[in-house]
Amino acid sequence: MFVPFDELDNEARVWVYPASRPFTDAEVVEISQKLEAFLTQWTAHGSSLKASFSLPYKRFIVIALDENAQSATGCSIDSSVRIIQEFEKTYDVTLLDKMNVSFKQGDYITYKSLLDFKTVVKNKSVTENTVVFNHLVVNKGEFLSEWEVPAKDSWHARYF
Repeated sequence: MFVPFDELDNEARVWVYPASRPFTDAEVVEISQKLEAFLTQWTAHGSSLKASFSLPYKRFIVIALDENAQSATGCSIDSSVRIIQEFEKTYDVTLLDKMNVSFKQGDYITYKSLLDFKTVVKNKSVTENTVVFNHLVVNKGEFLSEWEVPAKDSWHARYF
């Protein structure tokens, strides 16, 4: 069962998929339509899952699930990953590679491999105050408060 993102409570589980490039406006519309259709019929053991999504900065896909209503199962999580894989193929974008880092440089969002991120840290192109996106957040509350933070306040701090 699809619901608006802001209607889910802060305990809703989240999965964050960073895109290797920004989505176009047309892609945002298509992805939104496909995600809403998917989440409308998303189930676990035949029970509807109360879920939503967000597409912040046209660079990230965030799927949220109210597990108080019904928990996800391995099969339901697998089906959500399949739609993300479909987006990777359809839009020629990387979404599932967790060895990449996204961070802000002014108004621009940069997406780099972890190795390249370590290099820009070493070269001081990014600092402890650079805003990074912490994709390890596990629920909507953390997403809202700890997803977009200075590097010194996230797991990225180990590289400084």
